[in-house]
Amino acid sequence: MAESVSPQTRVRRRFPLLIAAVAALIAGLWTGLVRIGWVGLHRPPLTPISHGPLMIGGFLGTLISLERAVALGSRWAFTGPILTGIGAVFLLALPMSPAGALLMTAGSGVLVAIFGAVSVRGRPVFLYVMALGAVCWLIGNLHWLFGASLYEVAPWWAAFLVLTIAGERLELSRVLLYAPAAQQVFLGAVFVFLCGVLVFLVRPDAGHRVAGIGLSLLAVWLGYYDVARYTIRRHGLTRFIAVSLLSGYVWLFAGGIIAASVAWAPAGPLYDATWHAVFVGFVFSMIFGHAPIIFPSILGVSVFYRPRFYVHLGLLHLSLLLRIVGDLAGLAGLRRFGGLLNAAAVLLFLGSTAAAVLSTVRADRLANSG
Repeated sequence: MAESVSPQTRVRRRFPLLIAAVAALIAGLWTGLVRIGWVGLHRPPLTPISHGPLMIGGFLGTLISLERAVALGSRWAFTGPILTGIGAVFLLALPMSPAGALLMTAGSGVLVAIFGAVSVRGRPVFLYVMALGAVCWLIGNLHWLFGASLYEVAPWWAAFLVLTIAGERLELSRVLLYAPAAQQVFLGAVFVFLCGVLVFLVRPDAGHRVAGIGLSLLAVWLGYYDVARYTIRRHGLTRFIAVSLLSGYVWLFAGGIIAASVAWAPAGPLYDATWHAVFVGFVFSMIFGHAPIIFPSILGVSVFYRPRFYVHLGLLHLSLLLRIVGDLAGLAGLRRFGGLLNAAAVLLFLGSTAAAVLSTVRADRLANSG
């Protein structure tokens, strides 16, 4: 059943879920800093092992599930972000309890069900790609729930985010009317990447390298076929989104090249460089670019573009460059400093976006009162 309530009621219902996602993000940033070496920040019950689950499931999983639930418009779909949001609370309060993993696994199952419901309305290729991403998240969460180490789960979580974003970009890039062969190349890159994720289960080093090749191929396809190649010539928000997307593809390519070129390790600088090129460089570039679109769709509040948005985007890329150089060169201090600036860039993004929302709301109130 679709929601049949006023816009104000919808905002009041969705806002707590957005707050839960943001709380998980801030806690995830904090635990990430402890994990990277800022041990003085450690504050129980927060534990470094919660960093990945909070960022992937608590923040990104809740946000993506909420966006999909809004798009579907059915009440039951909102149980997905509710479950992941509550799961994030359990990870914060009781990080050693299985309740957080159980709730997030259930929430990812709801996201799979959402895509199943949407597929009844049509079966375009991009929808299947995004649905595959949701299935990968569910599989990864099941591994995590039943005791797998986070390094074993990381490829599945990466597949969730990469395929979700790539599927969305495939949908939007259809306006370019590219040749059918281009879509086949895209699916071939997805196939290589997923083969790597599957091989990783039995031969981690080989699977890691194959997955890296798939990521690199996807990055090249996205960089060439995405409509951002053309919209970057425009101005204002349109250009900012294009810059965010294209710079994110560079990081996706870099992460893939690192994964394909170096021996796999379950932890350490190379592990850090590979996955943070993907999770921070690629995924957060997408978030920064799409935030002015996501917030209006979820809350019904416009976000006016501000040139200052380039500050947090630039800081994200600079800080990640410092971090990865520190990883590859064995400079632990530079790696820690880059990680600290990563967190600062994300917090600056939150503050700048919130300020843009508030200024828009104030402008609307003044216009209405006048």
